[in-house]
Amino acid sequence: MKLVIIRHGDPDYSIDSLTEKGWREAELLSNRILPMNIDAFYVSPLGRAKDTASITLHKRKQEAEVLPWLREFHAPIMDINTGEERVPWDWLPADWTAVDEFYDKQLWHTAETMKKGHVYEEAMRVYSGLDEILKKHGYEREGKFYRAVRANTDTIVMFCHFGVECVMLGHLLGISPMVLWHGFCAAPTSVTTLITEERRKGIAYFRMGSFGDISHLYAGGEEPAFAARFCETYDNMNERHD
Repeated sequence: MKLVIIRHGDPDYSIDSLTEKGWREAELLSNRILPMNIDAFYVSPLGRAKDTASITLHKRKQEAEVLPWLREFHAPIMDINTGEERVPWDWLPADWTAVDEFYDKQLWHTAETMKKGHVYEEAMRVYSGLDEILKKHGYEREGKFYRAVRANTDTIVMFCHFGVECVMLGHLLGISPMVLWHGFCAAPTSVTTLITEERRKGIAYFRMGSFGDISHLYAGGEEPAFAARFCETYDNMNERHD
C-alpha cells in the first residue's frame, strides 16, 4: 500500500487559507496528482489544507474525508526563553540539541516543557488516528510493525501540515519527531511517499520512498516557498530568523 502525505500550499495564516503563490502551487500539484490511481483522500479540517486539496478533488470529481486529528499538531508549550506560549517545534539549535531525550523515540516527550504542554497526549491522538486509518485499509499495528490483514496496493492521500506530518513519520519509522521537526523541511505542496514492504507473509513495514518532493513546482517553473525554513546565513535579513 502507498501512503502519500502532502503539505498544504504557501499559507496565509491570517485567514487560514493560501497566498496567491499557494494557489499556483496547488494548481501545479493537482496536475501531478490527477493521473494517479488513488483509492481514498483524507484532509485536515483547517482551511489551508482544504483549499490545497480542493483543486485536485474538483478535477477528479472526488471528495475527501475530513480527519480532525490531521489538523496541524496542536500542543502548545511555554517557550523556555520568553515564557510565552508557542508550538513545540522550531527551537533554537543550541536549546533542543542540549536535551538528549529529544533524540530518543521513547523519551522525546518526557522533557518537563513537553510534559506541561501535554505533547504526548496529542501525539497519541495522532498515532491512534493514523493507525485507525491504516487498519481501515488493511494494515493493523502490531508492536513496531503492521500486520497485513488485507495486503493490497491501494494508494491513499493525506493533505495536512508539516508539524503533524513529522509526528506521523516518527510513528511509522520509529524516529523522534523532534529530529524530524528540526532536521527535515517539507516545503508547501511537497509530496512524501511511503510504501509497504511485506518481506514475510503478513508482516509489513512502511518504507519512505521520497520525502518533501516538489518536482511538480520545478516542472511548472514555480520556485518553492520559503515557509517552514529559517535564514541560511544570519546576515540574510530578508529571511526568517525566529
